[in-house]
Amino acid sequence: MVTSVLLVDDHPIVRAGLRAVIEARGFRVVGEASTGEDALVMASELRPDVVLCDLRLGEGMDGVDTTAALRRTANAPAVVILTTFDHDAQIIRAIEAGAAGYLLKDVDNDAIVAAIGDAAAGAMVLTPGGDTRVIAALRAPRVQLTGREREVLLLVDEGAANKEIAARLFISESTVKTHVVHLLEKLGVVSRAAAASEARRLGLI
Repeated sequence: MVTSVLLVDDHPIVRAGLRAVIEARGFRVVGEASTGEDALVMASELRPDVVLCDLRLGEGMDGVDTTAALRRTANAPAVVILTTFDHDAQIIRAIEAGAAGYLLKDVDNDAIVAAIGDAAAGAMVLTPGGDTRVIAALRAPRVQLTGREREVLLLVDEGAANKEIAARLFISESTVKTHVVHLLEKLGVVSRAAAASEARRLGLI
């Protein structure tokens, strides 16, 4: 049987390029989705063997959310993350969500095609050199944020002051200050700008 593939990427040009590569190697692209929400609907209807999904999908569900949702469905497809964002924390999140692995978008066409075949066969797929990085990242201490801390961090990253954060989250300004202090401690930094920078490096935002 021919392996069927669903493409999930918010850039039509990227999807077109992937379709050309994949179909030229004998696989069948059964659909294209630009959002995680659309991917769930299409996967339910088309039942692909493999979903090739971008990590960042603009508004709504990201690649990790999409992966987790797909893997919870009946006859769940294998999900391979294809991304330009080389952040260990995001990659680990995707694997923890059930992804069969990940590839960076700078890999050659042969690697993409091989990854689809391997994922369909139930194998783990990692970008070249990714196995050692994943193991190292899993062994390293992880920064754990609460849901509220993540909300505060996102607003800090936007440049919002404590008063504005308090108003937007409907909490007191003193509570915001407490969350910011905890964020600085967890991220090992001494300023709000550094917190946002470190969070981006770790793939937390």
